[in-house]
Amino acid sequence: MKNMFSLKGKVAVVTGGYGLIGTQLVKGLSEFGATVYIADIHEIPMMDISDIDSIKNFIKYILSKEKKIDVWINCAFPRTEDWSTKFEDVKEESLKKNIDMHLNGYILCCQEIVKQMKKQKNGVIINFGSIYGVVGPDFSVYDGTDMTMPMAYSAIKGGIVNFTRYLATYCAKDGIRVNCVCPGGILDKQPKSFIERYSKRTPMGRMGNPEEIAGPIIFLASDASSYVTGHILMVDGGLTAW
Repeated sequence: MKNMFSLKGKVAVVTGGYGLIGTQLVKGLSEFGATVYIADIHEIPMMDISDIDSIKNFIKYILSKEKKIDVWINCAFPRTEDWSTKFEDVKEESLKKNIDMHLNGYILCCQEIVKQMKKQKNGVIINFGSIYGVVGPDFSVYDGTDMTMPMAYSAIKGGIVNFTRYLATYCAKDGIRVNCVCPGGILDKQPKSFIERYSKRTPMGRMGNPEEIAGPIIFLASDASSYVTGHILMVDGGLTAW
């Protein structure tokens, strides 16, 4: 049974692979045997998920070397500099740009990789949602800090969650599985007061660590989840179970 989790011989792509969570995904997938390509604006060749030509060229580059792509993980987190603006003050241009880069970027990536996976008659797509694409935020955890939960984030991640269900049913006949992972709060040098408040909101009593997202991804990427598609996997210490 343990061989079901092996990714040996698989070719995987991680968008945003240099990010806080992305680096752990790359490490985990590699250790389980996958050949991993990082699709990131900081990588050479560069890939921008909001640019269709960039996506096409990156896929073409991988196929010139590997002849297939087994797993595609949308983990990129593009955002504007005014990302944390209060709801009432969000500019129309900023809202449109964030949705275009993030939500539409994931959709563009899926459009292009689905074309290749249909030819292969198999493949796995994993999108990154969030607990805040499923439930509303408790704004009290941000009291006394400069942090907040941006309105665009909630709208984008909610869209990604249901887009995952759409794509899973659309692609099932072609042997393509599509699932979504929704992390809860992940430790990233936040203020102590925030960490304490957030931890009290979580049944497990703590925030998550970046490496704790890798395990669920390995499961969804591997044959261990061969009968799982259209699933929204909450990785949140039980926060959404309250």
